[in-house]
Amino acid sequence: MPEIVAVVGSPTPHSRTRNLVTDILARIAGVTGAAARLVDIAELVPSLMVRSREETSPVLEEALRAVERAHLLLIGTPVYKGSYTGLFKHFIDLVDYRSLAGVPVGLLAMGGSDRHALVIDHQLRPLFGFFNAQMLPTGVFVSERSYADGFIDDPVLQNRISVFVRESVDAVKIRLVIRDLRAA
Repeated sequence: MPEIVAVVGSPTPHSRTRNLVTDILARIAGVTGAAARLVDIAELVPSLMVRSREETSPVLEEALRAVERAHLLLIGTPVYKGSYTGLFKHFIDLVDYRSLAGVPVGLLAMGGSDRHALVIDHQLRPLFGFFNAQMLPTGVFVSERSYADGFIDDPVLQNRISVFVRESVDAVKIRLVIRDLRAA
């Protein structure tokens, strides 16, 4: 069974970013029938006080392994000072760089204003490019204003999320076909 893993980069429990990512993860899993797993940095904060992979706790190790074996990886982060959070980056630094080669990655970010929208192309794409991951073409940036009530009323943004979900579903299907061809 395919597994979709979503990483929420917010250090704050019950964040808007988490809510957004959870909603989108559920939509994609519902269409694909894939298992869905949420890795929430806020829940891992006590375990992230390590310098290397050798020092990880069982909880952190399991989260890292989930990311490394994902058929689709969704990344959602709030924007702090024009970039992703430091704890998110530390978590990603612990991921085996070879494990994400060719893995489809969908990028989501939430920021205080639209001027943070470039975080997807200027921060997240280069980060996952290092891993040779396959970034989905459409990234989604949501301003806090657009998600103030926990809902998105903007039809343009809703359409962008629908495109993101469709690209994610297609990426999972393609990944499964590739896996089956390799197994044959």
